[in-house]
Amino acid sequence: MLFLQDIGAYFIMLSKVFRRFTRWSVLKELIIREIDSLIIGSIGIVSFISFFVGGVVAIQTALNLTNPLLPKNLIGFATRQSVILEFAPTFISVIMAGKVGSFITSSLGTMRVTEQIDALQVMGINTYNYLIFPKIVAMLFYPFVITISMFLGIFGGYIASIYGGFCSSADFIEGIQLEFIPYHVRYAFVKTGFFAFILATVPSFHGYFLKGGALEVGKASTTSFVWTSVLIIVTNYVITQLLLA
Repeated sequence: MLFLQDIGAYFIMLSKVFRRFTRWSVLKELIIREIDSLIIGSIGIVSFISFFVGGVVAIQTALNLTNPLLPKNLIGFATRQSVILEFAPTFISVIMAGKVGSFITSSLGTMRVTEQIDALQVMGINTYNYLIFPKIVAMLFYPFVITISMFLGIFGGYIASIYGGFCSSADFIEGIQLEFIPYHVRYAFVKTGFFAFILATVPSFHGYFLKGGALEVGKASTTSFVWTSVLIIVTNYVITQLLLA
């Protein structure tokens, strides 16, 4: 019953986000600030993880090609498929649930605990639109982060393969181009769009409706990460069934 109440409260929150819009002059500044915090601030960690995980994928693929009859270009092929289809859109989104999601929940939770949200409501401001809508707009730029992740993941695999002596540069590049299906990229970005919306709204829900004191802020951040990750994985399964099955 409590779970159903939370779902209802979540959708009520979404409906209120798109009502009584804040003045654009104010909203613009909030959106720019959120883009800086949620998107630009995440590029560093995403780039670092993507590069090295891409390298690990390439090395593991190469070590499993024990049959000498298997062509070396399969290393590049497997790296490309793994990075584009799952690693970049899904794995990075789960990581972002910890970084971005926890940040959103803790910032809104702190505002709730210190009664800043109550003060905004007394001033007649639609706090749903004022606090949550800029985060949703900022996360529209999330596919840009995933694009960087895809590129660096494949590049990391390339570097690991070449300098690890697993294959030549020509073999790896040939593998990247082997049986390339553009639809897979579109599929990845469709998933990314849904993940971005989840990353913006689910942590906002847990932070906005937080009850208690400072201790509950930490608990809400943990709960937010768990539910955001679960929703990302379930959504990934559903979209994969719909678009690839």
